[in-house]
Parts: sequence; structure tokens; C-alpha cells
Amino acid sequence: MSNVSLNNWYDLSDTFDWKGYRIVYKTHNSDKPWLLLIHGFPTASYDWNEIWEPLSKQFSLVTLDMLGFGYSEKPNPYPYSIIQQADLVEDLMSHLDISECHLLAHDYGDTVAQELIARYNDGGKLKFKSVCLLNGGIFPESHHPLPIQKMLMSPIGFLLSKLLNQRKFEKSFGRIFGPDTGLSSEELSTYWQLVSKKNGHRIAHLLIKYMRERVVNRERWVGALQNFKHPLGLINGLVDPISGQVMVDRYKEIISAKNIWTMDRIGHNPQIEAPEEVVRFYKEFSEKNAF
Repeated sequence: MSNVSLNNWYDLSDTFDWKGYRIVYKTHNSDKPWLLLIHGFPTASYDWNEIWEPLSKQFSLVTLDMLGFGYSEKPNPYPYSIIQQADLVEDLMSHLDISECHLLAHDYGDTVAQELIARYNDGGKLKFKSVCLLNGGIFPESHHPLPIQKMLMSPIGFLLSKLLNQRKFEKSFGRIFGPDTGLSSEELSTYWQLVSKKNGHRIAHLLIKYMRERVVNRERWVGALQNFKHPLGLINGLVDPISGQVMVDRYKEIISAKNIWTMDRIGHNPQIEAPEEVVRFYKEFSEKNAF
């Protein structure tokens, strides 16, 4: 789907030191408002490559590979947590001297966003002018992990990480796309390169612990969305087996029925599967809410 290679994407990236770890980030700086993009599991900021240039016409942009993902460092062992990833995002924004921004997140990034919003609601320094979420496990009760994710969370998860290979990854990752928007063999191979870089596939059982964190912190993280006083949007692929129609229904029930855009034949990764629609919907979100 993408015409942007991994090398082209990361050739224009930067790095900064976070607690002794090398973190890769990317910006497009102009005189426009800042938009922070937070990626999902198990990929990286490369997920945004299709919508980066179109969004840059309206925003200054910043994104990163979180610790354990993409081209950033992947320490093993390490107690990965959503709380620490939120700390990382805050520290990057401080490093860049950005104190307020809009926020667009996906999957794992949704959960990091929920923690960041909770901090903002409590008077945190990083201020969010709007938030828009793509497919993700916003509500643990409406989240349906894949069999491989359940196994990674189990006591034998570390064994599965040791056995994870390109064929198994591509088979599992390929299942979460829509019926007409699946990746080619070459594209699946590109994502395997991204995940397996620096032996990242060997820490899948460590990163996946965020699913338990969602349950433990449900009240705080769902409450963060309920208490957010600025524009809040949702763009969702409905045939996603992980967080599709069921998640949208739950969102309408306990968060809001406003600012929702859905796509009938799109799966878990709208920004990869239907980038033009995502850009169009996000522009509608921004125009509707005057930002």
C-alpha cells in the first residue's frame, strides 16, 4: 500500500536519549498547530507514513517509535508499561518544547493516549486541544485479542516469543485487515522487518502486558475520555476482529455518539488500509470542531 520505504521514512528521523535508551522520533515543523501521532502494537511510527504528508498541510507533526518498538531501543528484560510510555511521550514533547497539541492515536497508542489525557485532566503540563482515536482496546470489556495475543499473555508467553518467526507473524498480522485491504507479501515482509529489528519479536510477551494494565486501570483510562472537555473523535474500521463494531457500540454507550466516523469493510489499521478516508475524516473532525 505504501510508496514510502522504511529507509525513506527513517532517513529523516531524529533521536534523543531517554533514561539511557535511544529513542527515534520524527517531526514536520511549520507554523501550524502541533499534532502528536502515537502508534500501535506491534508496529511503530511507520504506520503513519501514508497520512503524514497530507496531514502536514494542516499541522506541524510529531511522532515516535516508543520504547520496544520499531527503530527505538528494545531492552530485554525490561518492565514495559503504559505508564512509562506516557512518561516517554511527555519527555519527548518537553525535549521539543511543545506544551500543547492535538492527538491522534491507534491501538496500543490509544491506551497511552488515555493515560496522557488522564494526566491532562488532573492538571498535567502537556495540554491536549483535541483527541481522535483509531481502532484500539479503549474498553477492555469490548476488546477481543487474537489467539496469539492470548498466548503471549499466558505463562508460556516467553516461549511463544522465542518461537515467533516471519511466517507466524505474517499469518497473524494479516488476519486483522479488511477483506479488500490486505497487505501484499512484500508489505507483510516490511512489517516483519520493523517488528523483528533488534530482536523485537523476542520481547512480544513483555510488551503485551499492556492488556492486563487496561483491566487494572479501566476506571482511570475510561474516565479520562468521559471527563475530557475538548473535542473527542473516533475513526474506526468495523470489520476489525479485535476492536471493530462492538467497540464502537460501547463507545456510543458510555462516551459519546458524536464525532464518530466508521468504515464498513476496513479492519484494524485504518491509517494503512484506507489512508485517504482517514485523512478526510480527520479533516472533517477538525473543521466540525473549528481547530
